[in-house]
Amino acid sequence: MCQELKRKLTEAFAENINELYLEVNPEKIGEICTYLNTVLGYPLVSMFANDERSLCQQYAVYYVFAEREKGLLLIIKTKLAQEKMVMQSISAKIPAAARYEREIKDLFGLTPVGHPDARRLVLHSNWPAGEFPLRKDYDLQRKLDFAREEIAFQKVTGEGVYEIPVGPVHAGIIEPGHFRFSVAGEPIINLEAQLYFVHKGIEKMCEGESIERCLYVSERISGDETLANSLAYCQAIEKIAKVEIPARAKYIRVIFAELERLTSHLGDLTGICQDVAYGFASFQFNMLRGWAYQLADELCGMRFLRSVNKLGGVRKDFVAGKEVTVLEQLQKIKAELEDTVKIIKSNSMFIDRVENTGILQTDIAAALNAVGPVGRASGVRYDVRKAFPYEAYQLLEFNVPVHNNGDVNCRMNVKIEECFISLELMIKAIATMPNGKVLEPVHSVDPYQFAFGLTESPRGENIHWVMTGENNTIFRYKIRTPSFCNWPTLCHAVKGNIVPDFPLINKSFNLSYAGNDL
Repeated sequence: MCQELKRKLTEAFAENINELYLEVNPEKIGEICTYLNTVLGYPLVSMFANDERSLCQQYAVYYVFAEREKGLLLIIKTKLAQEKMVMQSISAKIPAAARYEREIKDLFGLTPVGHPDARRLVLHSNWPAGEFPLRKDYDLQRKLDFAREEIAFQKVTGEGVYEIPVGPVHAGIIEPGHFRFSVAGEPIINLEAQLYFVHKGIEKMCEGESIERCLYVSERISGDETLANSLAYCQAIEKIAKVEIPARAKYIRVIFAELERLTSHLGDLTGICQDVAYGFASFQFNMLRGWAYQLADELCGMRFLRSVNKLGGVRKDFVAGKEVTVLEQLQKIKAELEDTVKIIKSNSMFIDRVENTGILQTDIAAALNAVGPVGRASGVRYDVRKAFPYEAYQLLEFNVPVHNNGDVNCRMNVKIEECFISLELMIKAIATMPNGKVLEPVHSVDPYQFAFGLTESPRGENIHWVMTGENNTIFRYKIRTPSFCNWPTLCHAVKGNIVPDFPLINKSFNLSYAGNDL
């Protein structure tokens, strides 16, 4: 079986495709996935189920592996009979699969046999057993009674060990998440995070809706990743429709994608400095973020960059006639950022505070598929813009910053360097973008076709899978934002640190609740 797989992979690379689907027997799924992950070194980047009973009388589970050196997604599909409702767990060999399998169990009722910890993930203790909302026959109009199921946290026992529960309601104006610390004195022995307090049912919401309406939904998954999410969705639909967007639109998308990255990173740097009481630096980064928001407002009238993307390109030519003023503002931000970085890096007390704090080890980062600045700060050399180049990125030269210590300092430095890279990419894009139209409209899509959209959001690798239905509707929309991968890595990074360091470590990750909870 593995030799046959190797032959098909070789053929696929020769054909220069970027999505390869292989259907395998469910009894072989563990062997195949382990071979791909441990022998060939392909990380598991997504995993999801699909209720395809109306098409083939079965459920389907998709395992998505990435050959990042060659820009290939390898999708292993297996079909499960609805009479059995079980699947073979692969999480004992591939740790990154653990949360995906728990998610599938909650939403589809497919039990991962052999899972080391198959507790609920998405659905909390008040959700009644036997109700699986992503099945096609689930009645959304039926009101459910509240249940009282107990969901236990992992217990750490020993002399002097006690628990500190934090949240889900926090002192700051942030979204809800519960953190259960097991500590001995101040050092943290274990951290368990419970999320999904703001689960919105986005994937269910999109079933049967038009491809145009779902674009608006994609923009609202997570406010500070609006452009990255809508762009991934547009890419998937454009692949299905076989539409090549105009060259100028590709450059405009790059400009807005990098502007979103810049504002996000400046906000993270503001928070890091604020959490160590470095008021001057916090003010500086926050001021720079304000300047970036002013630039966004000047370009499109929306700091969250909604209604920029449109299926087939962008809604209008947002840059035409504004090139000179935009370049002036970018140079102003760059000059002020350079001065600010010089000052903070010469502050030994500040550097001492962030160095060797919250270390995420490289092997753990790789095993859990840590992405974006979190992964790159721990030596994971991967960026979607390089491995799976999209829009105009392959035409614009830039380097991907990588650090190896995996601490707050490395995550901070990756984001600082990426701010400068974003500024340079926007300047290059404005200087080299061609004239022409910015939209090639998508009028219709064939039913039961599917494709992936991949973007490098400010937080990292962002993967959307779309399967179309009848009459230009969505049959299945699977969203996997970078926060889904990175939340478990935060729980590892805090171990051995003291409790007062948690806010600083957490801010250096700056993960999205909304982007995870969907």
